Amino acid sequence: MAVPVTPAEPVRAVSPRHFVRLKLRVMGNNFRGQNWRVALFVVGVLVGLWFAAGGFLMFAAPGFADEPRYAVMAAAFGGGVLVLGWLLLPLVFFGVDETLDPARFALLPLTRRTLVTGLFAAALVSVPVFAVLIAVAGLVVSAALLGGAAAGVVAALGVLAGVLLCVAASRAVTSAFATMLRSRRVRDLAAVLLAVVAASLGPLQLVVLAAVRTADWDRLVGVARIVGWTPFGAPWTIGLDVAEGRAWAVPVKLLITAAAIVVLLFWWSRSLESAMVGAAGSAPSKARRTPTGGAVAQLFPRAVGWTRRDRFGALVARECRYWWRDARRRANLITIAVVGIFVPVMVNLGGAGFTAGAEGFESAGDPSPVLLSISMLFVGVLASVTLANQFGFDGSAYAANVVAGVSGRLELRARMAAFSVYVLPMLGVVALIISAVLGRPEWFGVAAGALLAAYGAGLAINGFISVLGAYSLPETSNPFAMNSGSGIAKSMLTLLSMVASAAAAVPMVVAAGLLGDGWLWLALPVGAAYGAGAALLGAYLAGDVLDRRLPELLSAVTPRR
Repeated sequence: MAVPVTPAEPVRAVSPRHFVRLKLRVMGNNFRGQNWRVALFVVGVLVGLWFAAGGFLMFAAPGFADEPRYAVMAAAFGGGVLVLGWLLLPLVFFGVDETLDPARFALLPLTRRTLVTGLFAAALVSVPVFAVLIAVAGLVVSAALLGGAAAGVVAALGVLAGVLLCVAASRAVTSAFATMLRSRRVRDLAAVLLAVVAASLGPLQLVVLAAVRTADWDRLVGVARIVGWTPFGAPWTIGLDVAEGRAWAVPVKLLITAAAIVVLLFWWSRSLESAMVGAAGSAPSKARRTPTGGAVAQLFPRAVGWTRRDRFGALVARECRYWWRDARRRANLITIAVVGIFVPVMVNLGGAGFTAGAEGFESAGDPSPVLLSISMLFVGVLASVTLANQFGFDGSAYAANVVAGVSGRLELRARMAAFSVYVLPMLGVVALIISAVLGRPEWFGVAAGALLAAYGAGLAINGFISVLGAYSLPETSNPFAMNSGSGIAKSMLTLLSMVASAAAAVPMVVAAGLLGDGWLWLALPVGAAYGAGAALLGAYLAGDVLDRRLPELLSAVTPRR
C-alpha cells in the first residue's frame, strides 16, 4: 500500500526584514529586567533628540534667512562633517551597535549578499540614525524654502541616501579595522595610523579657525560646491542644485553616492566574512627561549617585574597582559594616546587665539597655568574613564575571580595598578609635549600635577561606577562593538564619570589660579599625592561595595545569548 507523501513546506527566503525583527527581539531581551539600562536608553534618546533639534535648526536656518550661499556651505560642509563623524567617532569613542554579531551566523546557510543586506538593514534601526535623520531634515526644509516642493522632494531623497552612506561607512571602517587588529603584526601600525589621523584634527581646527576670521565667503562657496561633487557632500546638496536650476546634477550626484555605498558595502562584506570565520592572517609563531626563573616568573611581564609574587602581583600581571593583547582594550589605550595629545594643544593654542600672518600662525594671547590645568584635567579624566566598565571586558570570565574569593579592595587596587603601567607613561609624555609646544618648560610640573590629580580622582570615581553600573559587552572579535542599548549606557556612564571626576579635581585648577608662581613648584608633588590618595581611598571604599555585589556584578557582565 502506497503511503501518500506530503509535499514539504516551502522554505521562506531570508530577507532584511527578518534581521530587523531579530534585532528588535534581542533588544527587548537585553532590556528585560534591566531597569537602569532602560532609564539610560530613555535618557540617551532625549539627548539624541536635543542634538537632532539643534542640527535641524542649523541646516534649516539658511532657508529661513533666504541665503542660498550659506545653504550650500551648510549642506556641503555640514554633511561632510557628518560622514567623517560616522567614520571616526565609532573608532575613538562610541563604538558600533553589534546586537547581531556576524560570527553567530557563521554556521547558517546564508549567502554573503543576504547577510550584508540584512545586517545593514538592522544597523539602520538605531537611535543615532533616527537622530541624524531628524537633524538633516533641516536640509529638506531649506531646499523647499529656496526652490519649492520639487527641491524639497529631491533633498529628501538625498538625505536618505546620505544616511545610508554614513551607516555603510561606519560599518565598513570599524569592521575592517577590527580585522586588522586581530593580526598582531599590524596592530601597532594601525594604532599609529589612527593616532596620526586623529591627532591631525587639532592642527586642522587651528587652520579652520584662522581661515574663518579672514574668510573669503565667495571662495568658501566655491570650495563647498567642489565638496558637493564628492561622496562627502553629494547627497546633501542635490536639493539645492534643483533650487538653483541645475537639475541635471541630481542623477550624477546620486550615482556618485550610490557608487560609494556599493564600494563600502563590498568592503564590509569582505571583512565581514573574515570576522565570521575568525581568520586572521598571522604567521606561525616563532620558538622562544624559556626565560629563567621558573614557571611563575614566566607569568609576569617585564613591565611588572617589580610586583610581589603573591595574589596582588598575579592579578596585576594578568591585567597587564589583557590590556596589551585584548584588541578591545588596546583600542581604548589608542584613544587615550590620541586625545591626550591633540586636545591640550587645541585648547591651549586655539583657546589663546591664533591669527594667520605672513610668517604662519601667531598667538593672539598668552596661555595661562589655569587654562593648562583645565586641559590637563580633561585628559586625566578621559584616561581614567576607560575603567568605568572594567569588569565588562572580562565578561563571564570574571567568575574565576569570584570563585577564587578575591577581595574587592585587592581586585580594584590590582586593576588600577595594571592600567597605570600603560597610562602613567603616556600622561608623562603628554605633559612634556604640551609644555614644549607652549614654550614653557617650567610649566611641566603644573601639567603633570593636574594630570595625576585628575587621573587619581577618576580612578576613585570609576571604581564605584564599574561596580554599580557594569554592563556586558558582546562576545565578538570587533573591539568597537557594543550591544544594543549599551552604546547609550556607555555614553551616559562616561558623562557621569567625567563630570564627577572633573569636579573632584577642581582644587588643582583653583590652586593654579590663586598661588601664582609658587604653584609651579608645588603642583607636581601635590598633584601626585592628591591622585594617589584619591585612588587608594576609592579602592578602599568601592572594594567594600564590590564584596557585597559580586553575584549581581557577575550577572550584569555576563553576555546574554
